[in-house]
Amino acid sequence: MKIVLGSDHRGNDAIKALTEKLTREGHAVEILGACDPQNPCDYPEPAYRVATAVASGQADVGILICGTGIGMSIAANKIHGIRAANVHDELAAELSKSHNNANILCLSADLLGQKLIEKITEVWLKTPFEGGRHARRVEKITAIEQGKNPAEMSN
Repeated sequence: MKIVLGSDHRGNDAIKALTEKLTREGHAVEILGACDPQNPCDYPEPAYRVATAVASGQADVGILICGTGIGMSIAANKIHGIRAANVHDELAAELSKSHNNANILCLSADLLGQKLIEKITEVWLKTPFEGGRHARRVEKITAIEQGKNPAEMSN
């Protein structure tokens, strides 16, 4: 699986460690945006790079880490076709994929330890999208991106 990653300065250490783990597991991994604590950067920049790579098909999925995961999620979700989920536990990781077909995982460097970041990522990557009624709901999200009222779509 091709995975692109990005972080701001607060997520730098976590993203480096996660990249090493994912590479060992055989994934094709590329850091598209990261900066270290001595060279702070604004989270919208790596969020944009990762989200555009996923939206264009250059990568299968993306992972973003900042202090809380909130800013990365907001920024990434501005890109057409992106469903970025800010996740803090394994259940949310599973549901963000199985129900929402999230294509970017956003994590908190400040609130989660490295082991939990890795476990959440593992669950997220292995969980398939269920489709069915959830596909209809994802289609309604796409309708919103297109400026349409999802309530006007047929069920």
